[in-house]
Amino acid sequence: MFKAFFKKTTLQKYIIPFTVVLVVVFIFTAMYMKRKTITVVVDGEQRKITTYRSTVAQVLKTNDILLGPKDKISPSLDSKLMDEQSIDIKRAVNVKVTVDGKDIDLLSPEDNIGSMLKVEGITLRDTDRVVPDISTSLVEGMDIKVVRVDKTNITEVVPIQFKEVVKVNKSLANTKKQISQEGKNGEKEVITRITYEDGVEVSREVVGETIIKSPQDKIVIQGTYPYMPVSRSGSIMSYSRVFEARATAYWAVRGVGKTYTASGRKAVWNPDGYSTIAVDPKVIPYGTKLFVEGYGFAIAADTGTAIKGNKVDVYFNTYNQACNWGAKYVNVYILK
Repeated sequence: MFKAFFKKTTLQKYIIPFTVVLVVVFIFTAMYMKRKTITVVVDGEQRKITTYRSTVAQVLKTNDILLGPKDKISPSLDSKLMDEQSIDIKRAVNVKVTVDGKDIDLLSPEDNIGSMLKVEGITLRDTDRVVPDISTSLVEGMDIKVVRVDKTNITEVVPIQFKEVVKVNKSLANTKKQISQEGKNGEKEVITRITYEDGVEVSREVVGETIIKSPQDKIVIQGTYPYMPVSRSGSIMSYSRVFEARATAYWAVRGVGKTYTASGRKAVWNPDGYSTIAVDPKVIPYGTKLFVEGYGFAIAADTGTAIKGNKVDVYFNTYNQACNWGAKYVNVYILK
């Protein structure tokens, strides 16, 4: 009996401390297992936190991290924490949205304008545009404008103005014009696209044309036979006097560009400008501008032994051209 008592007493002596040790080890083990290191990211800024809390809400409260009414957090507040976990918080910012004639003040934690408009129920049509662009990141105090863009097409019938076509007739006097065909306007259907921004017209663009009736050209026959000194506009030029002269012809006997006049000028024939001709310098001084009927504009620049009084000798490039002219009586105009 004594031995049994001794054994029981000794056993109790060791069991109690051992039990205490086990309890302490269990408590420390349990606390170690609950210990977590997490990362809290607020608007991109990281903060490492060691905690024994079990939910997101508990760790935020313990570390005095407050959430605004529209701040966005991931994972949710009631989510269970795990070691090495990250908590992302996106702070909401104040922005102003102008849309449909209204200014709306909003608090939003979204990443960009596009997602903010979607969350706030502000719909965009394909034609609408947003300033700044919807991909722009939200920042505090941002002003955002939604422009409603509407496009409509209108169809009109408009006239097509006829053209005036001038055809020359060398046998008709240069003072004469004849209309061989009257002009008539045509018609075309024009489709114009009108663009409105917030109800105000900002542009018009022709997007289609269809010819309904083609125009008819006005055809004018213009005489070119050098009968009178006429300007390009068709008006008769001023002249100081006119006289009848016997007109003969000569040509470039030394070759075109190699024949020179008595006044030292190079002999030229220019049906579209001024040609050099021979005159009697006592009657018509060198340098005088003339118009010779049937020949054209000329400058008195040459003379000859047979050119006396009211005689002129018109210049051509070739022998055949001079022969075709021959000799004739024509009116010569002294131009002012």
